[in-house]
Amino acid sequence: MSHRLLTHLRHVDLAVPDYDKQLDFYAGVWGLTEVAEDSGISFLAAEGSPEQYVVRLRKADEKRLDLVSYGAGSAADVDTLAEQLLAGGVQLISQPGKLDTPGGGYGFRFFDVDGRTIEVSADVVARRHRRIEEKEAIPVRLSHVVLNSPDLNRTREWYETHLGFRLSDTLSSPHMGEVMHFMRISNQHHSMALAKGPHTSLHHVSFEMRGLDEYMRGSGRVMRAGFRKIWGPGRHMAGDNTFTYFLDPHGNTVEYTTELEELDEDTWHPHVYDFSQPEVTDQWGTANPMNELIAKESFNDVDRGVFVAPPV
Repeated sequence: MSHRLLTHLRHVDLAVPDYDKQLDFYAGVWGLTEVAEDSGISFLAAEGSPEQYVVRLRKADEKRLDLVSYGAGSAADVDTLAEQLLAGGVQLISQPGKLDTPGGGYGFRFFDVDGRTIEVSADVVARRHRRIEEKEAIPVRLSHVVLNSPDLNRTREWYETHLGFRLSDTLSSPHMGEVMHFMRISNQHHSMALAKGPHTSLHHVSFEMRGLDEYMRGSGRVMRAGFRKIWGPGRHMAGDNTFTYFLDPHGNTVEYTTELEELDEDTWHPHVYDFSQPEVTDQWGTANPMNELIAKESFNDVDRGVFVAPPV
C-alpha cells in the first residue's frame, strides 16, 4: 500500500456486564467526560481531544472488546480502503456509509485477521475541546491501543499489508523470542502495538496526559482511590514514554502515559530491544520489576467478541 490511508486512532469500544461500575470509573477517577448516553451505551471524551469520544461503554452480558476505530483522511480514502480490503479477501461487516454515532461521519467496519471488529471513518465532526491546564491531571487524548495475538507475526503482517501500518520497534528476549511489535500510522512511535498472548484479547488502552507532573498526579489519584496498580510509574525504552498501568473494574488494563516519541519516518530504522534487560522495560528504574505474573495480568480474558471464520 503506497499511500497510507489511516491517520490516527479514534476510539476503543468496550462491552461490560457491570456497566454502572465501569462508567463510574472512566467518568470519575480516570478523568474522562461522558458526552452522550443512550440506553446502556455511554460515550466518553477526553477534554483535550477533538474526537467526539475516545471510549464507548456498552452494557452487555459478557465482557468483550466491541471494536477499535481509526480515522481516515477523507471519504474517498474510506472508499479506497474498503475496495482494497475486499480485493484482498478481507471480510467486511458493513459497506461504507453514514455513521449514526456522535459526530456522524462516513465509515465502515470489517474483521481483522484475529476476528476483531475494526472501524475506519472520515468526516466526523470535531468536538469542541480545550487546552488542559497545568496540574490538571486528566487525559488529553487517547494515545494507543495494544492487542494480544496468539500469532504475533501473522497479525503484524496483516496490519502492514492491509492497513498500511509500519513497524517502529520490537521487544524480544533470548528465551521467549519476539513478544511485542510497536506499529505506527504516523510519526507517533505507535498508535497500536501487538503483544504475544495465549489468546486474542485486549492488552491495554493508553491515555496521554499533559506532561510529567500531570501524569504523576493522575497516577497518584487512581492509586489513592484504591484501584489496582499493576506496573509503574516508569519510562519505557521503546517509544520513550512514561507508564503507569492499572486494572479497570472489569480487569482491562489501562495506562496513563506522556511524552511518546515522535519519529523522523524517513530515517527511522526499527530496533529489537531485549526486554529481559531492566533498562529496556523501565529506563528510570522506579517501577516494580517486570515479571511473568505482571505480564499475565494483561493477557486479559478470552475476547468473546472475536469472529471465528467457518472452515472452508
